[in-house]
Amino acid sequence: MRILIVGAGATGGAFGTLLQEAGRDVTYLVRERKANTLRRDGLRFVSPDADRTHPVQVITGADTPSAFDLVLITVKATGFSAAISDVHPFIGERTRILPVLNGMAHIDQLQATYPGQVLGGLARIVATLDKDVVHQKTPMNSLMVGSLTDAPVPHDIREALHVPGIDFSVTDDVMGALWDKWAFIAAASVINCLFRAPIGPVLAVGGEGAIRAAVEELEAVATRAGHPVSDPAHRQAVALLTEPGSSFTTSLYRDLATGLPSEVDHILGDYALRAQALQQATPLLDLALIAIHANLLK
Repeated sequence: MRILIVGAGATGGAFGTLLQEAGRDVTYLVRERKANTLRRDGLRFVSPDADRTHPVQVITGADTPSAFDLVLITVKATGFSAAISDVHPFIGERTRILPVLNGMAHIDQLQATYPGQVLGGLARIVATLDKDVVHQKTPMNSLMVGSLTDAPVPHDIREALHVPGIDFSVTDDVMGALWDKWAFIAAASVINCLFRAPIGPVLAVGGEGAIRAAVEELEAVATRAGHPVSDPAHRQAVALLTEPGSSFTTSLYRDLATGLPSEVDHILGDYALRAQALQQATPLLDLALIAIHANLLK
């Protein structure tokens, strides 16, 4: 199976390295500058148990079109539109597409363009990119996949993605799993962005009620959408967001705090639009979006 990974950032570099080490045929689709760097230096991946650098196969949007069997889209939402344009020549009628972004808008867009070819994907990994070096910060590295149609996830894809270092699983309800994660990230981002602080300081000044209210508000939208958050996901969200002294913040908040492009429209904006369409009130989410956009105008 020929696997194309769109983006060689933190998530793509981590998954790609582990797939390559297991003997899978992996190629990265990147921009020209990144391609030159990877061709010259290889891809360095530092995980909790190893530090290695491998030569890698890379292509750019200017290369001759050739269909891949599986395309993993690992870019952030801010780079999604450009990535979709770049990858189009490498998607054939039999190509399966597996995006592992947060939120849901990207799935709607991909399904509209490539009906029947899109799988649902959910990645859990704490990784960063530092000067072209991929760092996996914790041992957690999982990939959950599920079908968005009545057909099962193809056996060859299951086999290709089941490799050492990745806790791979297949779910019968990938939309439910995606909503579980989206509701949590949205609730946590609302709290971080409203109070401009990690969870610990918010709790220290009496903010637990606001945290629980945000979780309830965002989960109510998922319920109205037909994908109620599972009990385990709810308990985990509450536990993470009510841990005294926690330094937890979302990547969305960290990007905003450092002036980087953020996924605010993809994660919070789209959530608000879906809530409005479902006639589900989200006062805390609405306040967070006002606060974010007002600060962006400074």
